[in-house]
Amino acid sequence: MLTVLAGLGLMYSLIVAVGAQNVFVLRQGLRREHVLPVVLICAASDAALVLVGTAGLGFLIAELPWLIVAARWLGGLSLVGYGVLAARRAWRAEGETLVADPAPASESNSSTGSGTATGTRLAPVLAATLAFTFLNPNVYLDTVLLIGSIAATHGQARWVFAAGAILGSITWFFALGFGARHLGRWLRTPRAWRILDTVIAALLVLMGVLLVLPVFAG
Repeated sequence: MLTVLAGLGLMYSLIVAVGAQNVFVLRQGLRREHVLPVVLICAASDAALVLVGTAGLGFLIAELPWLIVAARWLGGLSLVGYGVLAARRAWRAEGETLVADPAPASESNSSTGSGTATGTRLAPVLAATLAFTFLNPNVYLDTVLLIGSIAATHGQARWVFAAGAILGSITWFFALGFGARHLGRWLRTPRAWRILDTVIAALLVLMGVLLVLPVFAG
C-alpha cells in the first residue's frame, strides 16, 4: 500500500500544475464536449508511458538528448499555434456559451462525455488531445524517465509503484474533465468565454516560449 501511495503522490506532484494538457482538458470539460474520450486518451497515454519507463526504456531519452531538443521545438510550436487559435476565438467572439443547466437529454449525453456544446467533430478534438499529450517533452521526462527511474528503485515492487502512478493520472484527469462542469454557472455568457480564451491563449503562448528557451540556453 505504501508503494502504491508513493507512486500516486509522485504522479500528483508532477501532473497537478498549470500546463497545456490540463488547460485543454479543463476547457473541454467546461464545454462538456467529448469529455470522456479526452480524459481516456490522456490517462491511457500516461499509463502507457509509465509502463514504458518502468520497463526500463527510459534510458533512450537519457542517451539521445537530441530527442528532447526535437520534442521541445515540436511542442513549443504546437503550443504557440494552439494559443493563436484561442486568441482568434477570443478576438472574434463568436458567441459561444455554456448551458449550465441542460435539459435531461443533454445532461444524459454530458454525463457520458459523448454530448457536445457546440457540435465540434470528434476527430479534431482527439487530434488536439494527442498533440497536447505527445508533443510535450515534459511528459517523457516525467513519466518515462523520472517515474521509470524511481520505480526501478522499488525492485520487484516497481510495478506496484507504477500502478499507483497510473491511478494518480486516471483520478486527476477524470476529476479535471468532469469536475469542470460545475464552473458552468460562471461561463454562461460570450464575454466569459472570451475572457477564458484570452487567458488560455496567453498561457499556451507563454508555455510554448518557455518550452523552447532551454534549447538556446544550451
